[in-house]
Parts: sequence; structure tokens; C-alpha cells
Amino acid sequence: MSIVSEFREFAMRGNVIDLAVGVIIGAAFAPIVSTLVENIIMPPIGYALAGIDFSALAITLPTPTGDGVLIKYGLFLNALFKFLITALAIFLLIRALNKFQKPKAVEAPPPPPQSEIYLREIRDALVKK
Repeated sequence: MSIVSEFREFAMRGNVIDLAVGVIIGAAFAPIVSTLVENIIMPPIGYALAGIDFSALAITLPTPTGDGVLIKYGLFLNALFKFLITALAIFLLIRALNKFQKPKAVEAPPPPPQSEIYLREIRDALVKK
């Protein structure tokens, strides 16, 4: 099998196409979540915590040259909230999609082989004697 045909077979599988759609939707969803976290969720949380702006939270580590090194943990908290909201939204979306899918039909087990049926008949006949 040539590399081109093998790649085509791989790319046309349902999982790869589903993954591509998920990436595109995720990329389109990212600005919405960023705006939601930065402008709607974080201001009330900051207000409740005495007017703290999370994006400005940082720790300054002193250096020998006098310039401090900033550890901006507030930006990390914003990113963490964005991740949690995105994960929750994707979970709820997938959960809703799974409810709309038809349940898979349960297949009946295959009938036993004929030799097993004969063995059962012989066993039953021996038990009766």
C-alpha cells in the first residue's frame, strides 16, 4: 500500500474528522471563553475579594541587579478559570449530543453450536436413567 493511499485511509476515518471539527470549534470557542472569564466572571470575584484585579496579581522576586523578576500568578488564575469553563462547556455539549444519539441495539447471543446441543441431550438422557 502506498503512503498516499495509506494516509488517505487514515484521514478519512471518522475519528480524524471528528478531531478536526473539535479543533475548529475549540478555536472559535476560545475568544468567547476569554471574554466571559475576563469581563464577566473575574470582576465579581475580584470585587468580592476587596477589589482585587486578578490579572495584576504578581510576586516580585529580588535579583542582585535590583530589577525584580515578576511571577504573574494572577494571569495563571485567569487561564485556569478559562480552562475550567471550557472543559465544563465541552462536557455539557458532549453530554447533550450523547443524549440525542440512538442507543445501540443489543444483539442476542449467537445460538450454541449443534455439538453442544447434542451433548446437552445426551446429558439429560443420562440423568433420566
